[in-house]
Amino acid sequence: MSKRWITFDLDGTLMQNPFVSWVFPEIRESVLRKTNGKVDAKETMIAEHNRRMKLNKVVEAYDWDHILLQILQNHHVDLEISIEDLVKKHSVIPKIYLLEDHLLESLSRLKRNGYRLAIVTNGYRKYQQPVVDALELSGLFDCFITPDQAGYAKPDVRIVSDLLKEGKVAAHVGDRIDHDVCLANRLNITSVFISRNLPQEVIPYPHLERIKHPIFYEFYKQKWMRETGSVLEGHTKIELPKMVIQSIEEFSLLFEG
Repeated sequence: MSKRWITFDLDGTLMQNPFVSWVFPEIRESVLRKTNGKVDAKETMIAEHNRRMKLNKVVEAYDWDHILLQILQNHHVDLEISIEDLVKKHSVIPKIYLLEDHLLESLSRLKRNGYRLAIVTNGYRKYQQPVVDALELSGLFDCFITPDQAGYAKPDVRIVSDLLKEGKVAAHVGDRIDHDVCLANRLNITSVFISRNLPQEVIPYPHLERIKHPIFYEFYKQKWMRETGSVLEGHTKIELPKMVIQSIEEFSLLFEG
């Protein structure tokens, strides 16, 4: 029997990683001390990440160790920092956390109803695995796909090519339009956009009808512009999801019974 998969993004969808609040600030402080306040590594790393993204070098954009090494070399800073080690150091609660109280049960519900679960993230495995393990997510997922191992990053459909050999993907769930919604739409599967900050006017509508609400579209458009750094013009087309949810629990209940 062909396997039925549901794939999930990680950061902003299932969990909060330690990068913004802990890893980047520690790197910044270490480099500032070493350079007498002359080099703001955090700001420079994010700028380089954004530059690579704009060049469509998405796999390279998430290689934080390489980005940092390049900055240290360019500024002749004699300092060794392992971002992988920093992630491991800070992968403890409450520095990291699940984004829903009943998340593990919601994922388990999907598995009980016959679905295989897969992580499809643009974060490198060495940065994601410590967080996933600490939050006890590992045992719920049957496959873990990252760009450093696959050679491709979302929204390139080739990132899930091996998964498709094992069955069909019913849906992909994620919080980003440019990565997650675009990936699912290109695969012609159900694109599930998750936001825990949906406008209150939108929430009472069924998950398949929320997309039609004018307030939702304005909310969605603003998110797209923040992600892409683009200004919406008359001819610009925004990729729309098939389904809009406010929680994984809500999503999992659709598959009950």
